[in-house]
Amino acid sequence: MKKTVNVKVEKGNNEPIAFVLRKFQKRVQESMILPTVRSKKYNTRGLSDLKVKKGKLKRLAAGVEYARLKRLGVQIERKKKR
Repeated sequence: MKKTVNVKVEKGNNEPIAFVLRKFQKRVQESMILPTVRSKKYNTRGLSDLKVKKGKLKRLAAGVEYARLKRLGVQIERKKKR
């Protein structure tokens, strides 16, 4: 469940806009909204256990197939790495 934070600043009768804007910026910084959103922007998840397991099984199967073809004497082309 997302937690929403609303920052509210009310302007007084004789208050200049610049002062109200400064108060708003200060309240936004105090509420820690921007740093948390920015940190989540670049956050990456790790691979799930199932995906890791499938990758390991795929590599094992490829190794077994390579060994089988090598035993049979089939010429195996290696993929070029960048």
